[in-house]
Amino acid sequence: MPKVAIAPRKTSAVKMGDAPDGGNARGGGRVADKTISGFARRSLARAFAVVVTLFARFVTAVRGQWVGNEPSRKRRIYFANHTSHGDFVLIWIVLPPRLRRKTRPVAASDYWLKSKLRSFIGRDVFHAVLIDRNKETRTEDPIALMQDAVDRGASLILFPEGRRNDTDAPLLPLKAGIYNLAVSRPHIELVPVWIENLNRVMPRGEFIPVPLMCTVTFGPTMQVAEGEPVGAFLDRARDALLALKPARNGSASP
Repeated sequence: MPKVAIAPRKTSAVKMGDAPDGGNARGGGRVADKTISGFARRSLARAFAVVVTLFARFVTAVRGQWVGNEPSRKRRIYFANHTSHGDFVLIWIVLPPRLRRKTRPVAASDYWLKSKLRSFIGRDVFHAVLIDRNKETRTEDPIALMQDAVDRGASLILFPEGRRNDTDAPLLPLKAGIYNLAVSRPHIELVPVWIENLNRVMPRGEFIPVPLMCTVTFGPTMQVAEGEPVGAFLDRARDALLALKPARNGSASP
């Protein structure tokens, strides 16, 4: 019987445990690791958000109140007085969950990127729009970053004073950034928000909060009038905030 030539069996050049696409046959290798890591990070962020919400509610007994306004799915810019790094947290947690998921705080990158924990909280938990306040080092235009967030469907929480107010004045002068953003996106509603008592819960330099009831008051919406000068608009925005400030007798300030 003539001999039959048998072709040598071809072996794959792929190493054991590797899939042809460069992943791992048991789970995608580096690609799967990134997917798992991303999923775990998102899960941790959601869990952390729940913890922060429960803790903030426990410490501050915060309650939200709407004056001449009501929650809406419309894209909005919530602008508020600024007395603590926890300000945006209180605004965020008193929003209905359906709005909370699409609302992003605008925060200072020099504070929220100081450590891995702060970065995780700012970026992963609250999806903050991080702004470099130093004009000399910034590489991106703050207004453009906020415009991009709004254009992608987000509402924003921002603090037009530009920094924490640790003076005796009820408000610092408002910066023109909110005006420039509002002019560039005139269809977006602006909502004044007054936060009361958080500066006493989290005073500057303290790490342990003092339990005290806080209120977050949302006022009537406003927009930039056509052709309105920046100064006139900032005066209106300031007046809208101060009108929500509780007076000592519990009524709103005039």
